[in-house]
Amino acid sequence: MDEIYKTIEEAEGKKKLKAGDIQKKFAVGDVTRDDVKAAIRDLVDSERLTYAYLGGSYLVLPPKA
Repeated sequence: MDEIYKTIEEAEGKKKLKAGDIQKKFAVGDVTRDDVKAAIRDLVDSERLTYAYLGGSYLVLPPKA
């Protein structure tokens, strides 16, 4: 889960990543796409990540208060 967060954090302001991009990158070996989906869901539920809708659905860091 932390690896997914770091990937989004590093891409912030440079590239917009969709959930499918993250699934493709992390679904290797014993890790399935469903495992990655569950990890993304946990990150969104814990408010570490959020979705932005900019002509498509992208994972981004939540806005800072």
